Amino acid sequence: MKAFLEHDFLLESETALTLYEKAAARAPIFDFHCHLDPQEVWENKPYQSITQLWLGGDHYKWRVMRMQGIGERYITGNADDWEKFRAWAETVPNLIGNPLYHWTHLELKMFFGIEKILNSKTAREIFEECNEKLRNQEFRPRAFIERSNVKFIGTTDDPNSPLEFHQLLNQDTSFKPTIAPTFRPDGALFIERPSFKDWIGKLEEVSNVKINSVEVFLEALKQRVYFFHENGCRAADHDIQKMEYIEPNKKEIEVLFNKRLNGEELSYKELVAYRSFLLKELGKMYAEKQWVMQLHMGAMRNNNTKMRELIGSDIGFDSVGEANIAEGLSHFLDALDQEQALPRTVLFNLNPKDNAVLAGMTGNFYEEGIPGKIQFGSGWWFNDHIDGMEKQMKDLANVGQLSHFIGMLTDSRSFLSYARHDYFRRILCNILGEWLEKGLMPFDMELAENMVKNISYYNAERFFMERSN
Repeated sequence: MKAFLEHDFLLESETALTLYEKAAARAPIFDFHCHLDPQEVWENKPYQSITQLWLGGDHYKWRVMRMQGIGERYITGNADDWEKFRAWAETVPNLIGNPLYHWTHLELKMFFGIEKILNSKTAREIFEECNEKLRNQEFRPRAFIERSNVKFIGTTDDPNSPLEFHQLLNQDTSFKPTIAPTFRPDGALFIERPSFKDWIGKLEEVSNVKINSVEVFLEALKQRVYFFHENGCRAADHDIQKMEYIEPNKKEIEVLFNKRLNGEELSYKELVAYRSFLLKELGKMYAEKQWVMQLHMGAMRNNNTKMRELIGSDIGFDSVGEANIAEGLSHFLDALDQEQALPRTVLFNLNPKDNAVLAGMTGNFYEEGIPGKIQFGSGWWFNDHIDGMEKQMKDLANVGQLSHFIGMLTDSRSFLSYARHDYFRRILCNILGEWLEKGLMPFDMELAENMVKNISYYNAERFFMERSN
């Protein structure tokens, strides 16, 4: 019988344990997609409590606390830090089988040296021990990053951002990890949002142009792409709830763009046409700068209207969508490829039914000299658990090339989420350990260790950083 979170956690054989110890445990981290705030890294302020570090902005935890029946006052409301932590501690024992149970205890162990199980009885003791340690320099944002052996962080940034904190961090020679912006043009793509006109106004300010046509709009966006590139950006990211594609007609797009600028509503078909057009134009810009294009597809967002109106969007009421993404995605990638403007691309799906679609799509488009130009991204959001990660990697291996896989990302707002990379690496080592012991691959430990090192770090570093204009 194995004890909880022992050294061989998730590693079911000696071979898997050896792979982990020799190839995965000490490998650096290339965290190419997250939602950390670069200002927090720059300011490096101490946290007043574990509640602020752990529960602030974490919609994963908020979601399960609501499932527990915890009142909103103790989640996003005005309860004090201890009351919120106690509510989380009350929730944790009911999360057996959820990755949050593992992540919670991994983070306590890895960062605070605490091996106690969090529950209502231990909550006060753990709360006070964490808070005492948070007073030390070793428990500030920069220290968490450096202690985790993180070499690269890709944040998520609006095109209108001045990137001042990225610039400050880049000038700070005392801080070694690279923190680069990622171009996230949701404000441009979701033209139907009430905030669109205000977003355009901000784009006019930062680009110093008057946007009165699609042509000028594209020029302003290209200007921001160039600005981001000068400040270290090497990737763009997109929220694609439904991957639909209509070959666009620029004259038609001009008409509907002007309609929206004048405050008129657009039909669903017009919205699809507009997004198809803009995604393609953006893809061309990314290809020119040799950026990586990331497509996160399939989220069904803000399902609870009452709570959205009460406390806002993106606060834990999202779920898995079931739209067909295969045909639209194929047409979109092919349209760019026909113009020799398809950038390196990472495809993420939220519905596991689409695993084979994306794994197969990685073989449809290629470029000589670029292994794995189209990537099937790691198990994302509702799939970043043991079963989801195993399924994603095995599905990729079955129809594609696992060896070129670029591995894990945190997709998190927490400086403690680097524990997820360790979680992923243990699962990866366990899969390969099983294949080695079953004779499904040659018992060549050097081959397997190199594969683990590449998937854990080096593939992502090469994919994102080796080519840029």
